Amino acid sequence: MSYAANIDQFTPIARFALNVALPVPEEVLARTAVLLVDTLGVAAGAASLDVGRIARDFACDFHGAVREDHRATLLFDGRRCAIPGAAWALATQIDNLDAHDGLNATKGHIGCALVPALFAFAEQRPGLTGRQALTALAMGYEVAARAAVALHATVSDYHTSGAWNALGVAALGAHLRGDTADVLRHALGIAEYHGPRSQMMREIANPTMLHDGSGMGALVGVSSLLQAERGFTGVPAITVEGANVAPVWADLGRDWTVMRNYIKPYPICRWAHGALECLRVLVEEEGVRPEEIEALEVATFAQSAALFPGMPETTSEAQYSLGFALAAYVVHGRLGPAEITGDALRDPRVAEMHAGITVREEPRHSARFPEGRWSDVTVRLRDGRVVRSGDCNARGGPEAPMPKADIRAKLSVMAGGALSEARIGALWEMHERLLDHGTKFSQLAGLVYPEPDRP
Repeated sequence: MSYAANIDQFTPIARFALNVALPVPEEVLARTAVLLVDTLGVAAGAASLDVGRIARDFACDFHGAVREDHRATLLFDGRRCAIPGAAWALATQIDNLDAHDGLNATKGHIGCALVPALFAFAEQRPGLTGRQALTALAMGYEVAARAAVALHATVSDYHTSGAWNALGVAALGAHLRGDTADVLRHALGIAEYHGPRSQMMREIANPTMLHDGSGMGALVGVSSLLQAERGFTGVPAITVEGANVAPVWADLGRDWTVMRNYIKPYPICRWAHGALECLRVLVEEEGVRPEEIEALEVATFAQSAALFPGMPETTSEAQYSLGFALAAYVVHGRLGPAEITGDALRDPRVAEMHAGITVREEPRHSARFPEGRWSDVTVRLRDGRVVRSGDCNARGGPEAPMPKADIRAKLSVMAGGALSEARIGALWEMHERLLDHGTKFSQLAGLVYPEPDRP
């Protein structure tokens, strides 16, 4: 690989990222607003997780800031810490509920890191409008998506999202703070150099609170920009300026990848969603009664077949377990935060169902990854009948969109443990209000701090 810098390749990217009047299509702003509110619902649902508490406490204890204008408020908490720490804590929190949006081509997640950075930076811009915030966020999605595709195309290992969404975070901050192209160039170089090149399959095999590395992606992205603003230099980012990735960036500003981002119906690794969709179709549309199911055989793509095989002892293991996700869905009839935490991890009915599930790789499904997350499920009923789902792709993306009513219902499922239904309703309304020219971003921010009646 060539490490030669290419200012001519960087210049149009900088022009796109730093343009405060960036002409973002209305449908893109609208989709970005839905993704933003959906991500906030996941953040609320994750606030009570042990990892959310650990992350917020750690940020307050070890990410202090002397100056008030260097601090940001922890969402769904209320305490303040240094801007990089606030972004790290919230991204870590969101990442660990694993119900946030993603893009197939990136094999990972963007908003998980960008949304925390948006809130952290926006506190210093009280006049920021909803449309300005959405413009910055949409731009960040586009930069991060292409950094991801460029990285996957030029390295042999499969890295976590933090390795590349850090660049989107740096670009978002530079846009909001009115930085120069020179600052942005150094920030992207620092973010790429310091981004967590962590191997995703290690976490898949041994699920922990590390998840997809987006906490570190947010931290590195924010820190890289703030360092670059002070004159800290970084080598040009090869995922941005490398000659072999030029085609990845050629359609920037014309092809809005954010329109292809999926919304997850469940707080489970996306690789399990194809099989979950097969099961949903059989139960909800084909009339198979869960209590009739005796065993399941899942044929899926290689990465899905490699998910955690045993009965989970932790929420992290549950989120990376295909068999547990299917068993919990059969037993409970739904799959939300309550089904992957606490006593739900020790439900004997789920364990019994889990024992009757077998998983194997199917080459035709593997051939369609990462463009799709395909699976098929064969169900054996207690009366001896066999029912087959046929091939199913994961739901929530452009190939199988979730109706808005389902996205709204998901918001209540995710945030119901942290917010009142009135607050959830107000949060949902903001996905349309943010598009109004008179709406300030601070009106949304006011909905993501602790409610008076809730600690």
